[in-house]
Amino acid sequence: MSPADSRHTWPAGVGRTVLASVDSTMSEAARVAASSTFPQWIMAQTQTAAHGRRGRPWTMPEGNFAATLLMFPQERPELIALRSFVASLALYDAFVAVTGRPDPFSLKWPNDVLLNGGKVAGILLERGASHLAIGIGINLAEAPPLSMVEEGATPPVSLAHETGALVAPEEFLDLLAPSYAHWEAQFTTYGFGPIREAWLARAARLGTEIRARTMRETHHGTFETVDAFGNLVLATSKGKLTIPAAEVYF
Repeated sequence: MSPADSRHTWPAGVGRTVLASVDSTMSEAARVAASSTFPQWIMAQTQTAAHGRRGRPWTMPEGNFAATLLMFPQERPELIALRSFVASLALYDAFVAVTGRPDPFSLKWPNDVLLNGGKVAGILLERGASHLAIGIGINLAEAPPLSMVEEGATPPVSLAHETGALVAPEEFLDLLAPSYAHWEAQFTTYGFGPIREAWLARAARLGTEIRARTMRETHHGTFETVDAFGNLVLATSKGKLTIPAAEVYF
């Protein structure tokens, strides 16, 4: 089988579970991790208690996508965290596979995928004692209402509305899993370097003025790059600033 063919085949050794309903796929992954030893995707048609970053509620209209990849990586914590970039690239490729159009999509630091400038997908990483859960939510069919979005945040959009592409969650999962496996192999074989270069090539607002809000303060500057550790690098009036974690606003 050629490398190109492997991008469209379910990855060997990776489990696949589809649930009708669950509180959240992240919570389910934590429960499964207690008795599991192999990576697996856990998808749900409905979530009753999902959450996003910093515990924010995550709404899931019918036809949207919610899944978590359960993994057992052995690297140092700072390397494990870089898998948000791996997941971003996998999502980008899956979207292109569905639509045949790379131009409308871009990647927003640290863990969102944009479509025509709006947020179409988000990524959430949570670490347990021995496992990593990579949660992914996608507005396949419908975007949540603006009332659910923090003021100033990137407005949500849906794949169906923006592109006309109608894809079922399970069909999207079957594209996403092989794409993730491809980029995961790049990461574990060659390190973060190639992942970083590929991510920057798809980055939203690179070289433009942005605003980065940490827990303590807000910084304004030019989005210069992402460094070798995944940190945001801003060129500000006071010099270069390296930011490990923040909310980014355009």
